[in-house]
Amino acid sequence: MLLNRKYFPILVTVALFAFMMATGAFRYTGFLSLQVFFNLLIDNAFLLVVAVGMTFVILSGGIDLSVGSMIALTTMMSASLVQQHGVPPLVVIPLVLLFGCVFGWAMGAVIHYFKVQPFIVTLAGMFLARGLCYVISLGTITIDHPVYTSIAMAKISLPGGSFLSINVVIALVVVLAGILVAHYTRFGRNVYALGGSESSALLMGLPVGRTKIGVYVVSGFCSSLAGVIYTFYMLSGYGLHAVGTELDAIAAVVIGGTLLTGGVGYIAGTFFGVLIYGVIQTLISFEGTLSSWWTRIAIGVLLFVFIVLQRTLSSRRSAVEL
Repeated sequence: MLLNRKYFPILVTVALFAFMMATGAFRYTGFLSLQVFFNLLIDNAFLLVVAVGMTFVILSGGIDLSVGSMIALTTMMSASLVQQHGVPPLVVIPLVLLFGCVFGWAMGAVIHYFKVQPFIVTLAGMFLARGLCYVISLGTITIDHPVYTSIAMAKISLPGGSFLSINVVIALVVVLAGILVAHYTRFGRNVYALGGSESSALLMGLPVGRTKIGVYVVSGFCSSLAGVIYTFYMLSGYGLHAVGTELDAIAAVVIGGTLLTGGVGYIAGTFFGVLIYGVIQTLISFEGTLSSWWTRIAIGVLLFVFIVLQRTLSSRRSAVEL
């Protein structure tokens, strides 16, 4: 075959993104502008960072339902430390990132050493993180620290009058780092091997336990970093921030071509999955007469289609092997 089957889902994702952009350009004046594209990244920078971490988890054959709650907890911790306790942002940001890593490590350790299903452990992590938000405060904590406000308002000017935010730069760096780690490091190869078959990975002498815990550390770091980005974006901490983001991240990863069973997928595909999510939001916004809930409906339909596509390709691959 000229084309390996494992590349087919990501090619479908890229083609779908191009089709949706072309449809928007045909239907709406000004849709196909550079700033509209950049706005997709500006509005979804935090989701892109979370989705990169989620990709590693799903590639390993796991799942992480705690990421949305971790974003909210990061915003609450940041707002409380900066506004109520006067801790400098240069101390707060590394502290919350470290906390995210430790939180992810704890979930990964429970999953590995106690042989508990990732769904159950990360569900418990989701409730724990969301509950801790309300231990800190029941209401919203507004951030007006000059460092946060200056980063939130900063614009990186580009040719043609367009601009990007610092959040987008952070997100793109995370995407590039994710691609390098996934495809050019031993850890990345171990993640793919673990997702392909844990028993085979054990027989090959790969560090299964360390890798399994490592993917949740990566996810915890990415979710806390997304929380930092979300704090810059919203300039507040609130226990109801990022509700449902874990489902959006999983949807973006699957639409990006990563198999829910693990072992097959690409960070680049996740990037386009997030862009498709953003394009759907933008199309609904340009239409003007549709509720924002149509985003959920469209994502649900796409998710169903891609899961069926993945199942079909997996069945054909199994038939060929037999």
